[in-house]
Amino acid sequence: MQVNRLFEIIYILLNKESVTAKTLAAQLSVSTRTIYRDLDTLSLAGVPVYTEKGKGGGISLLPNFVLNKSILSEQEQNEILAALHGLSHIKADAANGVLNRLSTIFNKTAAKWLEVDFSDWTYTNDFFSDFKVAILEQRIVTFDYYNSYGEKTFRQVEPIQLWFKLKSWYVKAFCLTKMDMRLYKLTRVRNLTVTDEHFPVRDLLVAESSHDIAEKPQAMHTDITIKLHISPEMTYRVYDEFGDSTIEKQPDGSFIVTVTWSEDAWVYGYILSYGEHAEVVEPQHLREIIHAKAQQISKKYL
Repeated sequence: MQVNRLFEIIYILLNKESVTAKTLAAQLSVSTRTIYRDLDTLSLAGVPVYTEKGKGGGISLLPNFVLNKSILSEQEQNEILAALHGLSHIKADAANGVLNRLSTIFNKTAAKWLEVDFSDWTYTNDFFSDFKVAILEQRIVTFDYYNSYGEKTFRQVEPIQLWFKLKSWYVKAFCLTKMDMRLYKLTRVRNLTVTDEHFPVRDLLVAESSHDIAEKPQAMHTDITIKLHISPEMTYRVYDEFGDSTIEKQPDGSFIVTVTWSEDAWVYGYILSYGEHAEVVEPQHLREIIHAKAQQISKKYL
């Protein structure tokens, strides 16, 4: 794209006193005529580009030129730096280098108004960066994987995309055993190896749910509308975890909360986390599931 090429030209010129059109053309894989057209575009945009003919001449920027006064507004600069700052918190190591470089070019420091941390307090495995490298460099990875039943299997896959879904990180990958797309939860991966073997580009990205991990992705679980009666003792959780539009405060200080969620094991565990302070009002089948699970828990303490 021309915009990307224009930024690249500026960056090259910022790091060199002078460069020829021929050198720029070779580096950017375009013709010298295209380079001269790009220089005209930059000049019209207010970038002080000038050329000197003859031996030792070339294309240069006026001394003390700063990018921020010509290409991007103050708000655009801040948004770019903030986005890169956010990426740095998901272990996108390259983001730190770009962040430092652009901070220098813009002559400002990124405001740290945003902190992003997707990890919990106990998880220590660091496979995010390895998968990122494997995806970008199209390298096959191998690892041991534990499915939801605790069974360990060896996997050899072509990683396609990292995916954050339902509070967890997953990797979408083409399984070389099943010859089909699969989803793997990063917390269940062990002994990851990024091999030197490359794989061809596959346009196989899918948007299916991650519920069926390491199996063929299936449709999302059915959404159900749930009505909960929650006691006053849980007031702090009600206002922390639910939107105002879902809450109906009762005269006795308790709450009726109505939400629509995909029914799965997380929903059951979440409701049970309220202990005796929450009751499923509807639907009936969910009342029966929670009742059965509560009985199973109670038996463990008899």
